[in-house]
Amino acid sequence: MGLLAGIGQRFLDFCDRFGGHFRQRTRTVETAARHYVRGLLQAETKNMERMEEAIPDADHQALQHMLSESAWSERAVLDHVAQEANRLLGGHADSALLIDESGCPKQGTHSVGVARQWCGQLGKVENCQVGVFAALSRGTGVTLIDERLFLPEAWTNDPARCQAAGIPKIQRGFQRKIDLALAMIAHARQQNIGFAWVGFDGFYGSDPTFLRALDAQGEIFVGDVHKDQRIYLDDPQPIVPPAKTTHGRHPTRPRAQTLAVRVDLWTQQQPATAWPSVTLRAGTKGPLRVEILHRRVWLWDGEEAQARPWHLIVRREIDTPTEIKYSLSNAPADTPAPRLAFMQGQRYWIERALQQGKQDVGLGDYQVRGWRGWHHHMTLVMMAMLFLLEERQLHQQTRPLLSGTDIRALLNQFLPRRDTTLEEILRQMEVRHRKRQAAIDSAYRKQQLNE
Repeated sequence: MGLLAGIGQRFLDFCDRFGGHFRQRTRTVETAARHYVRGLLQAETKNMERMEEAIPDADHQALQHMLSESAWSERAVLDHVAQEANRLLGGHADSALLIDESGCPKQGTHSVGVARQWCGQLGKVENCQVGVFAALSRGTGVTLIDERLFLPEAWTNDPARCQAAGIPKIQRGFQRKIDLALAMIAHARQQNIGFAWVGFDGFYGSDPTFLRALDAQGEIFVGDVHKDQRIYLDDPQPIVPPAKTTHGRHPTRPRAQTLAVRVDLWTQQQPATAWPSVTLRAGTKGPLRVEILHRRVWLWDGEEAQARPWHLIVRREIDTPTEIKYSLSNAPADTPAPRLAFMQGQRYWIERALQQGKQDVGLGDYQVRGWRGWHHHMTLVMMAMLFLLEERQLHQQTRPLLSGTDIRALLNQFLPRRDTTLEEILRQMEVRHRKRQAAIDSAYRKQQLNE
């Protein structure tokens, strides 16, 4: 219990490590940032009104100013988070940088980047904001270390709208999600973050320019692709065919000397004996075992002088053999198939990180509309997630099942809360009732004016 009881002081020390980034503005901003991170961890509902009710001395207006108005550098804080995560997770053969996106449903048209677009949280096209995220992982340890907000063309083509949302001029050019992902990967390398490969889902893996950009940069990747991905089973050896006649235009585009096939059709042709089983990791319901296919294949985009020899890894769950994942990797040619299957399976951890971010520290629960507020919120969420990771790592040997819920409960026990006395609970209830009544009265007045 002694080590657990020290969690309150460890949290205060953790905030002190980051305090200088906010103190450069004012001490008030530093205090508000600390209160906000505490609120993300301690308040049951992650909005500023509930943070004010839970955290002693927290002030709603100060929190709002810190989040939406104060010009502290989210990039400096994110880079600090990344370095601390690298200390815990980076620099190993099993360290990976994982890329994924996450959508947060939003109403209206004013929240920065909001548009009707694919929202993974809802599983459909809906009004939402979409962020592209990077996570550093090793084994079961994972935390988010970077983010980029995706701006649809409806925004980048509307300078007035961008101005109203506070988007810096340098950020107003349209960038695809793969551009945002490449920028985060390059930035992580510039920071000397120690990851052995990059992992991503089929949205990114099925973009040929993304894969070739990573390959050109010397990055090892293992990325999912869609079932209609076309591959060559033999080197297509593209050449420009000779002219058939002396008249007319001569051929200028190279042609493949072999035929391409779809990965799903090739997979269907493989016998049952071609699927060895592999254990990926220990799970809560026992070891996670899968069956895999592995083959060296060639990828050619129709323009390159030479095709690229990469790995194809096909994975199916033993219990649900109809669920099949297809992945490509440019790992060294002698990389064993079980190693490739393990690397492919690690992408699961960024999905867990995004899920934990939403469940534990309110990644999707923000009350801001502008560019600065969105980035500030995500940055403070990543600070809170880093603290959760540090606590899990600290107690890994003695309490391997320690969860975010456990850590938040311990913080509520060992850090003071404002809403613990009957008098304070009644006072807060009166404040909420006054605000609610004021909103009701305002609605009635508007209705009367319109009659």
